[in-house]
Amino acid sequence: MIRHCVFLRFRADVPQAEKEGIWADLVALKALIPGFDALHIGANVSPEGLGKGFTEGFIIDFDRPAARDAYLVHPDHVKLGGRIVAALDGGVEGVLVYDIEI
Repeated sequence: MIRHCVFLRFRADVPQAEKEGIWADLVALKALIPGFDALHIGANVSPEGLGKGFTEGFIIDFDRPAARDAYLVHPDHVKLGGRIVAALDGGVEGVLVYDIEI
């Protein structure tokens, strides 16, 4: 299993409605990608103060690396990725992606 962790630093001017639209598009991707098993979306609630400005994020569990790889190149993911990057503080600098094998 691959756990795909994505942490985001949204620009301050991005409305909540835009974030909710991004999350809805992410949820819709689950139905399109075989092996996309679970999705968790949320705000950083860590009390440690080490979030480095990454305030929100999501985690996707894929049943195998090939499912993750299919997600990465899926046209709807590519489109959504562009939408996310456009909403981030510093563009691509406002995202941290970390995959681990479970």
